[in-house]
Amino acid sequence: MKWILAIALLTTMGGPVLAEGNRIDIQRPDAPELAAPGPLAIGVRTIEIVNENQPDVLAGIGATYNRPLTLEIWYPADLKGGAPGGDYLDVQMANSDQKITLHGQAVRDAEPLKTDAPYPLVILSHGYPGNRFLISHFGENLASKGYVVASIDHFESTYENKLGFASTLANRSPDQLFILDSVAKLSAASGGFLSGLVDAENSAIIGYSMGGYGAVLSAGAGLSEAASGMGMAPPEALAGLMAGSEAFTASRDSRLKAVVAIAPWGAHLGLWDEAGLAGIKMPLLMMGGTLDEVSDYENGIRRIYDGATNAERYLLTFQGAGHNAAAPMPPPDEAIMGGAGSPFEHYADFVWANARMNNIAQHFVTAFLGLYLKGDTSMERYLALGPDDWRETTGDRPWVGFGERTTRALVFEQAKP
Repeated sequence: MKWILAIALLTTMGGPVLAEGNRIDIQRPDAPELAAPGPLAIGVRTIEIVNENQPDVLAGIGATYNRPLTLEIWYPADLKGGAPGGDYLDVQMANSDQKITLHGQAVRDAEPLKTDAPYPLVILSHGYPGNRFLISHFGENLASKGYVVASIDHFESTYENKLGFASTLANRSPDQLFILDSVAKLSAASGGFLSGLVDAENSAIIGYSMGGYGAVLSAGAGLSEAASGMGMAPPEALAGLMAGSEAFTASRDSRLKAVVAIAPWGAHLGLWDEAGLAGIKMPLLMMGGTLDEVSDYENGIRRIYDGATNAERYLLTFQGAGHNAAAPMPPPDEAIMGGAGSPFEHYADFVWANARMNNIAQHFVTAFLGLYLKGDTSMERYLALGPDDWRETTGDRPWVGFGERTTRALVFEQAKP
């Protein structure tokens, strides 16, 4: 009875409302300018991709298997006069057996809009565990602005199929680069809905948590020698990810032009050293919360930002936020009833509202990808905000694109190579 009263009071008094209708397209009144959806209608399709004859890390040395990867693909659409909006059915909720329905603007299986094609490619990579919908707000938002967005269900790393962590450690970056190559081939082929739709030469990855770990690797930061001896995966499984190795060097993809790493995991344990992080030479946008209890803000997230000395790089910090900063969609309505360890805690932050963080992240991602994938120099002014002493600049600041009093508890830094 107490929780009913608490929610009623919050609602009637104008405070935060926990239930948000399972929408991934929320735009709050205090959202910064570039968070707003673009002018294009959105289509979405689900496809299956198989990476054949891959090392089966969990089965042992020498074992191989065909690795299935489900993709949710958002793209600019031609609705031919129809109305936008649709449902995502049977989405697995975290820490639960329950399937839920999400709501957004995309129209299932809509015809692609090829008038302005090809569009840059953005790959979304979830955490461990997660699924292709965990950071789906980026999918719809970016598709409306002229991107094709492919979100991965990483096999053996999803809510439905969470298996040994060694698989995630070994496969996350290879999955990302395989999907880049696969989508590029589908666009180059005739007959499919992606035919001629994707400009894979201008691609980016947005990764959260273990997806961020993979994104840092994909950006060029090979693992340290110490990583292979930590016991989290067989050394053989990580051999192709080691900094300086022929296999790692050969696997780099020049079509990848920029990376967004949100709460990337691993640096706090020493998975990268200075030489490895110096291997990042493409633009890097990072986001994190100062109280990240999983990736460690000071020793993990900031270590990557400070160590990527050869990259044009940016860091967006949410003061007081934990590991769920910026990336996860708002908690589903079905998740708000739980206590410790409930589905709610998998999505939510204890200080910040998800939709608020999502909108801020959408704003900066729009500017970052607009500049580095589309060459839109008008986006530079939204990124020219970095303070000299980030710890002393957390009050009200006149940031481009932000309303009065909406920059509180945010810090944005930038550094040159």
